Amino acid sequence: MRHSLRPLALCAGLCLAGAAWAQQPPPPPLAPPPAGAAVPGLAGAPGALPPPGARPARPLPPPPDAAQQGTAPVISGQLKRWLVNPGGDVDGLLLTDGTQVQLPPHLSPALLQAARPGDTVQVSGWRAPNAPVLRAVRLTVGGRTVEDTPPAPGSAPAPRPDPAALAAMSASGRVAQVLYAPGGEANGVLMDSGTIVRFPPHVGTAMAASLQPGSTLFARGWGSRGPHGSALEATAMGPAADTARELFAGPGVEPPLPGPRGAQPPQAGPKGGPGARGPAGPKGPREPGPGPAGPAGVPPAAGPGAPMAPPVPPVPAPLPAS
Repeated sequence: MRHSLRPLALCAGLCLAGAAWAQQPPPPPLAPPPAGAAVPGLAGAPGALPPPGARPARPLPPPPDAAQQGTAPVISGQLKRWLVNPGGDVDGLLLTDGTQVQLPPHLSPALLQAARPGDTVQVSGWRAPNAPVLRAVRLTVGGRTVEDTPPAPGSAPAPRPDPAALAAMSASGRVAQVLYAPGGEANGVLMDSGTIVRFPPHVGTAMAASLQPGSTLFARGWGSRGPHGSALEATAMGPAADTARELFAGPGVEPPLPGPRGAQPPQAGPKGGPGARGPAGPKGPREPGPGPAGPAGVPPAAGPGAPMAPPVPPVPAPLPAS
């Protein structure tokens, strides 16, 4: 009887436990994840873990700052004068309000036909941040447009300036205006005499204090004079001629003479004394030299295979005096 009551008690306990569990309220639903949160196990979701073996994605670069980008303005004004380089090509212009416009030198012939000083021009191009110069891409004057287009594929490059065409020049006076490269670096000045003095940008940075408008300047170098202006590439600059600083040739050394390479100058003899000789000419075939010297009156011995020289006749003895 005792063994038969145990199964009944076990069944009654299970029934009571199930009824108690069924009477409990269901748990509240889970709140949805916030927008942009990572969902574990969902590939491609923001912040989701990459699958095993996958390379981590590179972060996107930040958007460029608009203040650091160059602008593309369009300006108009009256052409005051052309700017030329030391080779004599037009590579820019100045407007009457002082605006400097930089142009590629290969457009020089087309520009000189389209405009002249006094004309109203419209220039479009780009300007680097904080640069006081406009790099022109298109110039319009009187309905005519000159545009800088890339060269055709396979076209020959523009000829380089001939150094022999440059002449020794000097300029002195006061700085009227500082000229700049497209990036904003000072690379030249316009003198009050109208001559343009060019120099590398690092020289303009080192001598910035003495290149301000109104400063006195002396420069010498190599350049050209033409109908559109004079310009030189400075090899020495300074406030005066006796304080000019050598830029390329070194202190107290004049720049080399321009021109094609020709014959070298004569070479000096030992210790600069006599015996100077000029450049040697082309070497020709060498003649066979004589063999070792023999006794007096006997020709040198011939080499093997050479024809024998005829014997030398004996010299007759002098006759006794009568």
